[in-house]
Amino acid sequence: MSDFDVDFFVIGAGSGGVRAARIAANHGARVIVAEEYRVGGTCVIRGCVPKKLLVYASRFADDFEDAAGYGWTVQNPVFNWQTLIANKDLEIDRLERAYIANLERSKVKIVRSRAVLEDAHRVRLVATGEIVRAKHILIATGGWPSHGADIAGLEHVISSNEAFHLKELPKRILIQGGGYIAVEFAGIFRGLGSEVTLVYRGDNILRGFDDDVREHLRGEMEKRGIRVVTRKIVEAVEKVDHGLCVSLSDHETITVDQVMFATGRRPNVSGLGLEHAGVQLNAMGAIKVDKYSRTSVPHIYAVGDVTDRVNLTPVAIREGHAVADNLFDGKDIVVDHSDIPTAVFSEPEVGVIGLTEAQARQDYARVDIYKSSFRAMKMTLAGRDTRCFFKLVVDGETDRVLGCHIVGPDAGEMIQLVGIAIKMNATKADFDRVMAVHPTAAEELVTMRTKAATYVREAAE
Repeated sequence: MSDFDVDFFVIGAGSGGVRAARIAANHGARVIVAEEYRVGGTCVIRGCVPKKLLVYASRFADDFEDAAGYGWTVQNPVFNWQTLIANKDLEIDRLERAYIANLERSKVKIVRSRAVLEDAHRVRLVATGEIVRAKHILIATGGWPSHGADIAGLEHVISSNEAFHLKELPKRILIQGGGYIAVEFAGIFRGLGSEVTLVYRGDNILRGFDDDVREHLRGEMEKRGIRVVTRKIVEAVEKVDHGLCVSLSDHETITVDQVMFATGRRPNVSGLGLEHAGVQLNAMGAIKVDKYSRTSVPHIYAVGDVTDRVNLTPVAIREGHAVADNLFDGKDIVVDHSDIPTAVFSEPEVGVIGLTEAQARQDYARVDIYKSSFRAMKMTLAGRDTRCFFKLVVDGETDRVLGCHIVGPDAGEMIQLVGIAIKMNATKADFDRVMAVHPTAAEELVTMRTKAATYVREAAE
């Protein structure tokens, strides 16, 4: 008789936890997954999926306007926020049911409860007080929005979590932050008709992205009427009769109907009982793991945003799958976190993979840069003043493509396919050998021949 009730106990039914639970069960393990909120986690319930649905909704305004240049007459289209949110909720409900069905089909037991570690092998289900003895434990509790400093009026501020459930579309909204979530919601609200102000403490939006991408996207956002304010922060929010009065660090005040902070997310580790099991955190408050996603306790693992490695849904899924395969199918898989393609569903869209120009110039002796900016063909008859941007970063000594950066329609779709080439160590010559598909924006990837710049690093003395 086993000393354990289950082989694998998963805390958190988000993307990483669900994948790990299903794969482990398919390998014959006895599996329980505990979730205190809804099955599907941040991505499905209050992240990537509902966000992308709102992005789609926000783009119709441009489509209606652009149609006139192609001979269409669209009579006074009217947007209804409540209809969008209701339909979004129906789709999220459908996806949650699908996640539950997939878990049940794999014979994973789902427990609707918060789970807390009592020690290295025992997990307490808060809803019932039941103690479950687990041979292996996986922590996949994700991240949670962080508002930063405790300023006056912080209780009036929402995060992206609440933005998905607003009863009305705000006429005026101020968003603080400069990362994925901030610029995406700025585009969403502006596209749906809101007056948008984006406030960011840094020099420019999308810190960590290529500088040309950051500059290009900011310019395009400002063309769309989004006010981008940098090198400032929100110092206070006060409720007034006609909305919320926001005080910035330069003493400017802005009155809006809604204030949203997208100032980062923190690992969701509070109250999990990690200290009772001996699970260690790193300096940033994330669970410390090795290359196998193993924590400081050998039979306890952690995947996804709670480890603060690469905080993307597909990464969590890959990590969870690897843990299950290694534990229950005898594999020896190490997840490769390099050269991960990613997209920002801003307006216009951003797709990137690999090194930025700055990173390449720091790490490589010679770097060749190819880039192009142009108006997409669709916009010619539409008369819209928006431009695409493409950039390739190339190792000047080996000709290997180190990075690809795209801003424009369907950039996310393009970068997924470019990612295959980058992962295979394709060279610029490999790109050049591919015949262009014309007329497309993507053909720019294989037709850029003239170097925009070459940088040679001076040898150290």
